[in-house]
Amino acid sequence: MDFIVDGLKTHVATGGRDARDGEPVVILIHGAGMDRTVWQYQNRNIAYRERRVLAIDLPGHGRSEGTPPKSISGMADWIIRFMDAANVSAAILIGHSMGALVALETAARYPERIEKLVLMGVAETMPVHPDLLAAAEANQPLAPELIVFWGVGERSQIGGHPNPGFCVQGASEALLKLSGDGMIANDLSACNDYKDAMQSAKKVLCPTLFVLARDDKMTPPEKGLALAENIADSRSVVIEESGHMMMAETPNQVFDALKGFVF
Repeated sequence: MDFIVDGLKTHVATGGRDARDGEPVVILIHGAGMDRTVWQYQNRNIAYRERRVLAIDLPGHGRSEGTPPKSISGMADWIIRFMDAANVSAAILIGHSMGALVALETAARYPERIEKLVLMGVAETMPVHPDLLAAAEANQPLAPELIVFWGVGERSQIGGHPNPGFCVQGASEALLKLSGDGMIANDLSACNDYKDAMQSAKKVLCPTLFVLARDDKMTPPEKGLALAENIADSRSVVIEESGHMMMAETPNQVFDALKGFVF
């Protein structure tokens, strides 16, 4: 499904189900260099539990047109313009990695528009290694390779996925390498420059769920738990034997974490 935001096409996945009027809206926000397909396990699960799911491609990502905002705050403002275009007055936001920062900032800036918040693979700060930034700015294949090397947990690196034949490493690397020139660099720089997470967390008024991963080297769980302490109405789940790419690595555990909070 496509919407027009700022005069440009924005593509979303709906979980393969036509929503009914009055159903809660769930917006899924992907991480740096990714697109809506990172939610392939979650969007159908949520949609078929009487929710209107909108898994978005941020501007310039996936099938969406445009140039991505250069800052997390700019992306948060864009989320509200997307909601207006989709005729969504209020929604549950679920974000992963960069998308979690965007969801957090959106809830802080527009509390009246956000009903609940789910922050996955997030930390109080998300600095990016200089070598990774340099590789991304040069559009080198090394950038996706480094992201996947650091992002996939140890267990997923040796196989054993619940979906036989699915390779988390290969799929993640292939997706990142499909991103346009400068896209990964833009997103990583936005994460690296964002220093407002702690202050924004204090402004969040809605119930918030943190979904973290024990083997996450990019956003270690203790950093996410530190951020959670700044949100009054928050709870946290730490998934064992998963890395940063938890939606693909451990989809069943992610489902269990969302159950009772989102659906």
